Amino acid sequence: MSAGNLPTDGLIIFAKRHCETCAMVERVFEQLVRSTLPTAVLTQDDPTFPTLVKALDDTELEQSFRFDIETVPTVIRLKNGKEAARAFGWNRAEWERVTGLQDLGVDLPAMRPGCGSRSREPGVWEELVARYGDSGLTARRIQIGEWNDEIEACFDRGWSDGLPVVPPTDARIMRMLQGTSRKPDEMIGLVPPNLVPISVEKVAINAVLAGCKPEYMPVILAALEAALEPEAAMHGVVCTTCFSGPILIVNGPITRAIGMNSGINCLGQGNRANATIGRALQLIIRNVGGGRPGELDRAVLGGPGKYTFCFAEDESDPTWMPLSVARGIAPGKNAVTLFQGDGIQGFIDQRSRTPEQLTKSLAMSLLAVGNWKLCEFTNAMLVLVPEHYAIYRDAGWDRDRITRELHMAMVRSGKDVIQGAHGVGEGIDPKRKDEMVNKFWPEGLLIVHAGGQAGLFSAICAGWTGGRFRHESKTITKEIRL
Repeated sequence: MSAGNLPTDGLIIFAKRHCETCAMVERVFEQLVRSTLPTAVLTQDDPTFPTLVKALDDTELEQSFRFDIETVPTVIRLKNGKEAARAFGWNRAEWERVTGLQDLGVDLPAMRPGCGSRSREPGVWEELVARYGDSGLTARRIQIGEWNDEIEACFDRGWSDGLPVVPPTDARIMRMLQGTSRKPDEMIGLVPPNLVPISVEKVAINAVLAGCKPEYMPVILAALEAALEPEAAMHGVVCTTCFSGPILIVNGPITRAIGMNSGINCLGQGNRANATIGRALQLIIRNVGGGRPGELDRAVLGGPGKYTFCFAEDESDPTWMPLSVARGIAPGKNAVTLFQGDGIQGFIDQRSRTPEQLTKSLAMSLLAVGNWKLCEFTNAMLVLVPEHYAIYRDAGWDRDRITRELHMAMVRSGKDVIQGAHGVGEGIDPKRKDEMVNKFWPEGLLIVHAGGQAGLFSAICAGWTGGRFRHESKTITKEIRL
């Protein structure tokens, strides 16, 4: 329906059948149409409503959008094509003020609230902005044929990690941007490996592709900021021939607010927030930074974690210090930690019942990270499940002591791990044969509490081999800005 059908001096009324107040004041619509004032009634949902007068069809909601209708019924007085006054809901005194007519709906109650406009229903407003308004988006638009499949078009353009993506329409991007208070044109930094600038809008586009909800945006932005820190060494992580990719651990009340999984199967499939937040970061690195497999991504084998690897820490046990707090974030704050790591090495110990036994057992598995004979070469992340942690907790061991005792249990004589020792070529520099050698740097063992409540099965994730350059490649933690 064009604006040419509307009076330039007169009244326009917005209504819908599925509104009790609109149905109640239908005779008022008739009164106004029969008055000397030119009057148009626009219906949002049913062209046959109201039945007492002929309505204009606004089921496409164009005029509802252009007149910014929030509630129906709404009556607007126009003078010289411009709005002079409006009233919404049913309030006899207000309708008489706007219309200049008296004795409207004298047999009706003096006042009744209206209903929400269809143009304001969830998800509709962004579609209307994209169709009839100025979205404010600046990213280049890609036109595809009317009969082309949108998802296949995304595959064809290389925007996918191999799984289907959600086509990033203007409406979906605008909806995603509502998840953050940050401006769409705010620049976040340069995305490796090609060091391409990225704005909040471009983050939102990739979040749409990944299947995220708008409320995930603060976590994605913080994860990206962590990845862009020089010490995150993301250029190396992306371009390495090793297995690694970014692993995200999220802390704080936001994990519960957006429904992240820190319990059963938290490192696996099935949780939208876990899956799509990690995927969004990976797609940003691919689509913006150019980190595509076989091109700049040179991983010999790669790993499933390069699709996505993101989970929340279990903070339900008050005796456990959350990872974010251990890394300097104030208690109760939201944070994301980026660890450059590989897939899962399962750890099984169902028989150790003292912290000393469990520590020795864990140390045996941790020593296998990378290679049993490599020391101070990679970092590692230990995901400690509740039943294993309970053994430590019940003995009074906290995070600091667990970490300290594990490091001590992994100190070995240099002569056992030098190159060539025990008939194995790999190992540390032979010059260190007389030293006592640590497996990891003091800061190189990250411990996270997560997983189901039943099962003595923890997990170890080896770190990227660039961890041997301890001052150039570090785990990064960022507070999340809402």
